[in-house]
Amino acid sequence: MNELVEAADDKQLGKTIARYGHVALLKIDELGYLELDRRGAEMLFQVLTEREEKNSIAVASNEAFTGWSKTLTDPRLCAAIVDRLTFNATLIETGTESYRLARSEANKSDGTK
Repeated sequence: MNELVEAADDKQLGKTIARYGHVALLKIDELGYLELDRRGAEMLFQVLTEREEKNSIAVASNEAFTGWSKTLTDPRLCAAIVDRLTFNATLIETGTESYRLARSEANKSDGTK
């Protein structure tokens, strides 16, 4: 998001969004962790729209879609982003337990780091 904001400020947003549109896989980690203001959410929507039905997106979030309204505070924009991400998508739900925490606990019990 920081790169998108900087690109917008430098009047290079279109170029940056196009670049994000062409990478084979866009990974978005921890979506739902930090609140996005309307401007950030709009830019995320633009990136997702640029990639729509062209290239893959992988999103990791500890928050269910129903909780994304806390991160993406505009309800219509939140719904549009969820719609973009879920259209023709494969959703993999791993549960509520943190993978990192479970891995750390497993490493402690078997003596590895």
